[in-house]
Amino acid sequence: MTNTATLDPGLSTAEVEDRVRRGLVNELPPRSGRSTWDIVRANVFTRINFLLMVLFIMVLSTGSIVNALFGFLIIINSGVGIVQELKAKRTLDSLAVVGEGKPTVRRDGVPVELHREELVLDDVIEIGPGDQIVVDGEVVEASYLEVDESLLTGESDPLEKTPGSEVMSGSFVVAGFGAFRATKVGRDSYAAKLTSEASKFSLVKSELQQGINQILRLITWLLIPVGLATIWVQWGQRTDETWQQVVLRMAGALVPMVPEGLVLLTSLAFAVGVVRLGKQQCLVQELPAIEGLARVDVVCADKTGTLTENGMRLAEIRDLIACDPAASTVLGHLAATEPHPNASLQAIVEGIPPVDRPWNETHHAPFTSARKWSGSTFADHGTWVLGAPDVLAADGTPARVSAEEIGSTGLRVLLLGRGTLPVTDDAAPGEVTPAALVVLEQRVRPDAQDTLAFFAEQDVAVKVISGDNARSVGAVTSGLGLVGGADALDARTLSKDPYVDAEGAPTERFTDAVARHTVFGRVTPDQKRSMVDALKERGHTVAMTGDGVNDVLALKQADIGVSMGSGSPATRAVAQIVLLDNRFATLPYVVAEGRRVIGNIERVANLFLTKTVYSVLLALVVGLWQLPFPLQPIHVTITGWFTIGVPAFLLSLAPNHERAQPGFAKRVLALAVPSGVIVAVATFTSYLLARAAALPPGTSGQAAVPEELRLRIATATLATLIVAATWVLAVVARPYEWWKVGLIALSAAAYLLIFSWPLTARFFLLDASDAGLMTRALLIGVVAAAFVEIGWWVQQRRSANPRRFWATSD
Repeated sequence: MTNTATLDPGLSTAEVEDRVRRGLVNELPPRSGRSTWDIVRANVFTRINFLLMVLFIMVLSTGSIVNALFGFLIIINSGVGIVQELKAKRTLDSLAVVGEGKPTVRRDGVPVELHREELVLDDVIEIGPGDQIVVDGEVVEASYLEVDESLLTGESDPLEKTPGSEVMSGSFVVAGFGAFRATKVGRDSYAAKLTSEASKFSLVKSELQQGINQILRLITWLLIPVGLATIWVQWGQRTDETWQQVVLRMAGALVPMVPEGLVLLTSLAFAVGVVRLGKQQCLVQELPAIEGLARVDVVCADKTGTLTENGMRLAEIRDLIACDPAASTVLGHLAATEPHPNASLQAIVEGIPPVDRPWNETHHAPFTSARKWSGSTFADHGTWVLGAPDVLAADGTPARVSAEEIGSTGLRVLLLGRGTLPVTDDAAPGEVTPAALVVLEQRVRPDAQDTLAFFAEQDVAVKVISGDNARSVGAVTSGLGLVGGADALDARTLSKDPYVDAEGAPTERFTDAVARHTVFGRVTPDQKRSMVDALKERGHTVAMTGDGVNDVLALKQADIGVSMGSGSPATRAVAQIVLLDNRFATLPYVVAEGRRVIGNIERVANLFLTKTVYSVLLALVVGLWQLPFPLQPIHVTITGWFTIGVPAFLLSLAPNHERAQPGFAKRVLALAVPSGVIVAVATFTSYLLARAAALPPGTSGQAAVPEELRLRIATATLATLIVAATWVLAVVARPYEWWKVGLIALSAAAYLLIFSWPLTARFFLLDASDAGLMTRALLIGVVAAAFVEIGWWVQQRRSANPRRFWATSD
């Protein structure tokens, strides 16, 4: 491949305007995946809202407005969900604009940076290392251009591209430079699919959401037979009652079976998480990444740009031999003939004087992560290369020894040498004569040590996987206090037998080495991906951080890919999380937010599912005993206010630092089912005893009961239910903090006020005047609470990760 002599000027302003009028623009799907109407529809037209609406209309038809208060849940659930998701959508959209790469497009012969949506058909787009191909096209210029299409085709080797070659959106440039003409834009190109998947507000592909969906499906199947049985039993007992009274009994049994706030608070917790992380300049491109990073137990981090800052400074040019021209002069000409210098060459250029007239270059080889050197062949000055000393210099040579000694102090070292072959030769650069060592200083991020310490405290292993010299990487990581940081492994040894088989595939020895070591140097892009695979095979949940094009494959393969905001467009496109402030120290905030979301949703799920279990069982046993259901809709509504509704809302947004564990659905059901059974048995027992005490002996289930007695029985039954349900809240809220204890106390105080204040008692159809009934009911509730407490302790004894009773400062 040769450099193109004549540059394509691209489209003129008039040609662009013509294509815009014809609609030939790069229109892309919404960044956040869902439109405003989609969000409104998803929050309003739900199965739960439909069930509640039917029951609401039934209760309204009886004329009892107070019993229809539960219907406001439809408005509250939908309203809160819509507001929070729209807020999250705005946050995602604004951050996505900041985070996305802008392609360089030639218009009227001038290169300009444009948003992807501003591209039109036939635009000429310039590309270089790390750039993502944003639309499909045909190459018009190529200078040693290599494109990686592995994310599309699975082909791991970069492909050379020459003028006339096709390039597909979603691939990225690994070496060389060029330009291509857009042949497909908008929804016709693969970029449209990539955009719709990349920055999506979604709850799919998450263990948490899958667990909730499984539970909701189970509840739906239970509600159908139990609901029909309840309707049949209650309607069959309408002998001396009006149809309005029967409808209210039916609604009182059916309303609490619906876990009306579970989905809402799940969406709310995730949406608030997006907004919170947005304030930390963290773009969550796929919402399950919040959950996924909370489950991570291994973080694979690149050194450059992650533990160290991107910027470097030329510290020294150490001559190895006396040569003419001087090493600084050669470096100046190498820089002058490099159209797009990388970070190392930019640092060198800033520290040396510029050259007046660049040498005549005949061959050029850009830097690649696989080759680890770049160079040029000049007409009158031969071949010069600049790259890794342990690649260009033989083992044991003075240049190699000196470079390793300098690198062991944490400095970055490059070797400038003279080659014997043109740089485009297959065997290039041939025999290299070392001329000078170029020493660069890298500044360690000031917050890197604290970040590594955080992960160590949280039992999250950190593995540093770098393309730099192993001793240099080891010096940096050991200085940061990383356990095992000084014992850096040169990954080139992992590319030989017995670490790879005859076909080059990693073996079990490779997996063992990756698991055993902490720091790796001289890692190729393919090896990074293989290392991630090896850790996943051992059952780890792996996050990969990076910012360079050599990190793309590993980012895509990891469970969670995290890119720096200053990283290449390709890394930002494939990562689920983008740290726009380029701070590795932001990751602990993401982990903490994920743990808050998962832990709090588990608490909320426990509350709602316990309510569903005891509601279903209570309706079943009441039906089997052929008794009228004791509670009215307003009773179950106030039960939910302070045992579930308000506490669940606060708990869903509270801090939570517990490490996320797999098995969400199993763990939730392990608490909700026995607790629900205890509450149901206690409530039904209280109901039977209250009926026996309040009604004349021998009263049948079908007999009419005076209104004042029915209210006393219902009040006693409700008192037992509230005491037991409040203790379920007390158990779920652990570990305790002062505000949680206060929350439980306020809930109990609210119920005491509702039952004892005549105004609220009349409004909520309560009658606590029979001291004997209420005393017995409260005692049964206390006994039920004791069984719930015993059940919690038994579960903690059996749990591999028991929850503490009181929160600690750590």
